[in-house]
Amino acid sequence: MDASRGAGQVGEGPLSGLAAARLAALATLDRSRAVAAALASTERRLAEMRERLPAVEAAVRPARAPRDALAAVGGHIDRAVGPAAAVLKVFDAVHGLEPPLLSGPGPDPAGYLSLLQRLDEAVRFLSDNCGLAVQWLDDIVDYLDDNSVADPRFVAALKAALASLRQAAGPLDGGLTAAATDKLEAHFRRLMEDETAAQAEARPVLDRLAAAGRLQRCVQAFAEARAAAVQAELAALGASKYLDLAPAEAADARRLEGYIAQWGAHLEFAVRRLLEAEHRRCGEVFPSAQLQAECFAETAKRAGILAFLRFGRTVADTAKDPIKLLKLLDIFAGLNRLRLDFNRLFGGKPCEEIQSATRDLVKRVVDGASEIFFELLPQVELQREAAPPADGGVPRLVTFVADFCNRLLGDEHRPVLTQVLAIHRSWQKRRFLDRHLAEAIVDVVRAVELNLQSWADRYDDPALASVFRMNAHGHLCAQLRGTKLGDLLGETWLKEQERRREAAAAAYLKETWARLPPLLSREGIILFSGGRAAARELVKKRLRAFNAALEELLRRHAAWVVPDGELRQRACQAAALAVVPVYRSYMQNYGPLVEQEASAGKYAKYSVQSLEDLLGALFQPRHSAAGASSGRFKLRPSDHGRNLAAELSAAASPPPTS
Repeated sequence: MDASRGAGQVGEGPLSGLAAARLAALATLDRSRAVAAALASTERRLAEMRERLPAVEAAVRPARAPRDALAAVGGHIDRAVGPAAAVLKVFDAVHGLEPPLLSGPGPDPAGYLSLLQRLDEAVRFLSDNCGLAVQWLDDIVDYLDDNSVADPRFVAALKAALASLRQAAGPLDGGLTAAATDKLEAHFRRLMEDETAAQAEARPVLDRLAAAGRLQRCVQAFAEARAAAVQAELAALGASKYLDLAPAEAADARRLEGYIAQWGAHLEFAVRRLLEAEHRRCGEVFPSAQLQAECFAETAKRAGILAFLRFGRTVADTAKDPIKLLKLLDIFAGLNRLRLDFNRLFGGKPCEEIQSATRDLVKRVVDGASEIFFELLPQVELQREAAPPADGGVPRLVTFVADFCNRLLGDEHRPVLTQVLAIHRSWQKRRFLDRHLAEAIVDVVRAVELNLQSWADRYDDPALASVFRMNAHGHLCAQLRGTKLGDLLGETWLKEQERRREAAAAAYLKETWARLPPLLSREGIILFSGGRAAARELVKKRLRAFNAALEELLRRHAAWVVPDGELRQRACQAAALAVVPVYRSYMQNYGPLVEQEASAGKYAKYSVQSLEDLLGALFQPRHSAAGASSGRFKLRPSDHGRNLAAELSAAASPPPTS
């Protein structure tokens, strides 16, 4: 027992030591934690102190600064802050102008211009004073830095801010002036588009835009707006249907000719009404004569004046024929009526393109018209070798030349043609007078007369040649009497045509119907007893000869025509007078000898009435392919008129008749 109790005592001693050590360690750990917490709290307080230290240092720095520097800093700051405060106040005023300026002029453009004036004044103030304010601030910052009055870090921040101000890009008004000017420019364009707006209202707007460097843009805006208005007016008249012709359509000469009368009227309206008004409007809106001319030139070109001139040139460049001469004269007359207007409206240097196009058109018209006129005589002469009309009718060339020359001599075309030819000759240093025109036309008519003689001589049948002469000379006399051409040729010439017509009619009758009465001779016919049978045979023989000759003449006449109704009636009456009385008397006296026979129809084939009807139906006009020829011919400068016989030959065919 003693041993075991001793062992237990020995074991309790070490355990109690360990427990005591553990408790001591725990106490130490608790003290360490407390120290650590205290240290952490101290660190936070130190950090806060470090953060407050610069402010404290800055706060106490003035106290450390030299007394005289510290005393002077207040005045420096006041002088720097004053200009800066004024600049900031103006900036605030600029921001106040922003809403009304961005809303546009509206119904009060004068008020809007006043706002822009205020903005200009503010921007000028900022431009003049911003740099000065920054310089004053620079000075005070340098003073603070040089005299250690402020914390260096604070001074550095101030210097960085001032550097940013000096390097700032962009307008001082933040682009407000440009935006407001855009609004004003849009208002100017609307004024130009508004026909009812007073143009005087545009002048102060334009002055403002010009001051902003937008003058050329205003010119373009004016030209676009006003040209669009002119184009709308012309489109309403229908001018676009020929001014906008496609190349393929423009190649159709006849179609172009149909538009020329409209072209002349539309051009006159465009120049004297529309462009005249735009010229006046330019003067009201733009201040200087040079600017007015530039603006009007641009407006006129955009409005389509060059398109009118191009159309005239297109007509002048189409294939040349006599009818086209009249169209060229119409174009020249239209341009000549507007000559003074063109010189006044388009006389300045800005209109050089229009002037050049006008001169080119005038030259092409004068050259083309002169070429056609002077080629007329050679072209008529070239037809002399053409075949005459197979039916003895009037060649279309005769009708065409007579009508064409009459139109050239008319009051509408003669003075214009004389002027055109005089201009053309003047370019060649030669003179051309009105009498020269008359002489040239007479030469053409003389050439037609020579053609008639040549054609008549080419007929194999003398009777048909006489019909041709009767038709041709009768047509000239009837068509030209009482006309300008007839007056030019004179009464003696007209009477000569009548004489030739009558001579031809007499020759025709002699070659045809005058040969029938001798076939009904009464010679040898004895009716008394014993001679009746012989008389009957003689009558039969002579009736057979008469019938054969009559039918041959009718067969030949079936293809002959006399287009003029009065002349045709006279020819038929002459034929009837030559034949019917003799035939009536013959049949009254000797007809009974053959009428009682069964074969009487072989001899007494025609009654007096039927014979009259046959002769009264002579020379009836007929439609034919040859007669339907248009008679137009073209002149080609490349061959100088020498290869045009085929084209002009159509004009030598008879005209269509009914």
